[in-house]
Amino acid sequence: MSELLKAVDARTRLAGTNKLEILLFSLGVDARTGRRESFGINVFKVREVMRTPAITAAPDMQAGVEGMVSLRGQLVPVVDLAKYCGIDREGKREIMIVTEYNGHTQGFLVEAVDTILRLDWSNMRVPPDMLTNRLGGMVTAVSELEDSRLIMMLDVEKVLSETTKYDDEFMFRDIKPIGRDMMVFYADDSSVARKQIERTLNVLGLRHSGAINGRIAWEELDKIATHAEMTGRKVWELVHLILTDVEMPEMDGYILTRKIKSDPRFDGVPVLMHSSLSSMSNQTLGKSVGVDGYVPKFEPHKLSDAIRAMLAPEQLVAA
Repeated sequence: MSELLKAVDARTRLAGTNKLEILLFSLGVDARTGRRESFGINVFKVREVMRTPAITAAPDMQAGVEGMVSLRGQLVPVVDLAKYCGIDREGKREIMIVTEYNGHTQGFLVEAVDTILRLDWSNMRVPPDMLTNRLGGMVTAVSELEDSRLIMMLDVEKVLSETTKYDDEFMFRDIKPIGRDMMVFYADDSSVARKQIERTLNVLGLRHSGAINGRIAWEELDKIATHAEMTGRKVWELVHLILTDVEMPEMDGYILTRKIKSDPRFDGVPVLMHSSLSSMSNQTLGKSVGVDGYVPKFEPHKLSDAIRAMLAPEQLVAA
């Protein structure tokens, strides 16, 4: 297993090229389709792959959580992905993918791990509604390989959100409205992330519009810029902040940011990168393409503080 992931640390060079590397795995035969589906997860989020250690069941666990394991002194929750996805399976899951993102570490039980595959985000597509409905919205992108296999990118943010207990009211407590009529445009492929972004922006009292990936976001932003030119206005008068995820099908957040920052029509519009890939290497890559700030996902207070700092810095100081 260690050989499979020994080069993960060197893969940060792919960011900003609209490419990604994913770890392929299977969960077993889906009784609904009779097929053994192939899933993928970005290697940036994989810490290690290992034989499943002894799992200790704990009371009052979320659905799909098998229990906890101890990894080098750290208690880590373990999610049975087949059970979580509603895929019928028999036997023990002997392989565990240890993931780390959004400041959380968790283990995913899988049937088998295949290989690491390099893909281009432009070849990843938004999943069709039929697939989204069948798998409960847990897939954010799909791609067909040369051997006709369909690869489905797992929405690990959704898994984390639904298998972790949050005090929902506490997450948004004490966030104050900015008190200005301002517009934020955001791009994110995760339905869970979009809902939290929208709620944060609503609490801040900001107008907003969004897109489900970088390509659609760029098309919408280009329309806004064209409208601004036709009406003799500047884009910064219509859009006051752009918020973007990193991982998105068709066009990732690095490429989207580079296009925005290289287009003089968007001068004066800050770009805030909002991602579960919050390591220093990813933040450095974000700065290299021109982002004005970097904030981790699923932390509404940090997101609201970052937005406030860019839109109303004097209010942040006063607070």
